Amino acid sequence: MSHKRIPKRRAAIAAGGVVALGAAAVLLPNANASQDGGSSGDTAAPRTLKAADASDLASQLAGLLGDAFAGSYYDADEQQLVVNVVPGDNNQVIVQAKKAGADVREVDNSMSELRTGARTLKSEATIPGTSWAIDPRTNKILVTADSTVTGADWDRLESTVEGLGAGMATIKKSAGTFKTFVSGGDAVFGGGARCSLGFNVTAGDGAPAFLTAGHCGVADERWSDAQGGQPIATVDQAVFPGEGDFALVRYDDPATEAPSEVNLGDQTVQISQAAEATVGQQVFRMGSTTGLADGQVLGLDATVNYPEGTVTGLIQTDVCAEPGDSGGSLFTQDGLAIGLTSGGSGDCTVGGETFFQPVTTALEAVGATLGGDGAGDGQAGGAGSGAGDQAGGEGAGGEAAGGGDAVGGGDGQVGDGAGAGAGAGEAGDGADGDGTGAGGGDGSGLTG
Repeated sequence: MSHKRIPKRRAAIAAGGVVALGAAAVLLPNANASQDGGSSGDTAAPRTLKAADASDLASQLAGLLGDAFAGSYYDADEQQLVVNVVPGDNNQVIVQAKKAGADVREVDNSMSELRTGARTLKSEATIPGTSWAIDPRTNKILVTADSTVTGADWDRLESTVEGLGAGMATIKKSAGTFKTFVSGGDAVFGGGARCSLGFNVTAGDGAPAFLTAGHCGVADERWSDAQGGQPIATVDQAVFPGEGDFALVRYDDPATEAPSEVNLGDQTVQISQAAEATVGQQVFRMGSTTGLADGQVLGLDATVNYPEGTVTGLIQTDVCAEPGDSGGSLFTQDGLAIGLTSGGSGDCTVGGETFFQPVTTALEAVGATLGGDGAGDGQAGGAGSGAGDQAGGEGAGGEAAGGGDAVGGGDGQVGDGAGAGAGAGEAGDGADGDGTGAGGGDGSGLTG
């Protein structure tokens, strides 16, 4: 069987792969107290962990602690997982959490109370230009309002937040406006829209495909790798607005090579699997407009109220992005696929709030797996390799397209350095109202 040899540009479009968290498994309750030789017992020292391992441990502890669990986040400076707990009758589970290697702290607001507060915001303050997400670092709901939220809308939002009670939520203003980041230009084109490719995947029937933003998928059915060029892929499924912002796009040629990697221009990052995001985790974004950018995860299950409608279940970050970056890859230094650029506010000059569609959720919804290697729920083995040198180059668009989109722009580095970057996202309001949300009053729309 012959395989079509694809040009460099299309190879670039073949983005990275995805799947569920890798196995640096921490076994409970028999985990060592510390990688540094910490003592056993109630005074066990927190373990030193990589962000991906912290995410795995957090998911296990959430089940172990039950109602006592009030969220968690990764302390990048200390390389430790911090787990919030509410005081209760069963102190033994907290002892077990400490033995497992977490830094356990007692907080006032339970996860149930925070989710109830988020549902109240959804029912009483779904205002374009607003967002909310549970912030485990403050143990509060972080509410954001963009520059379009003024007058009666601001009074309504402020009153709703105050009505949640003292110590339940904080509210801040954003200088920009929440919007999706589709644009007319180069990179991947559909009609008059330009987007970025996220990750190459394998569809349920074994055909090559890729993931991108749902608002790109609903903007046009056929997509090309050159402005005005012949279509090379067709939208199979797209969700936007609603419970996510993702699309599965199938390559028209079943022999298309679709490597599991992100093309940074002069190098690639191999993607090993998809993983859940962790608050506090450092992440990198690749997009066709701004190239490589980096930042931190700020919140999960975010809700965003866009001009086109509300989107739920997103990842909130401080990574920047601009029009044309929509759909681009969000990934980690060690090759984990995290998200797809959705929307947000600001740009790569002033910064702003940005939101991403979780890759794990998108894979499950469309029935796809990573690259050609995925199996089951989109899991793949091994840890991917990171990339260390500067990515970017001279201008976006044109020749490159790698996991995440075109080359160009961006002087961020994937390695120890932090890139200047771009990333954008919208957020959704969480299916049950317990997520974060962001919305934009005068956002750019789908074809920017």
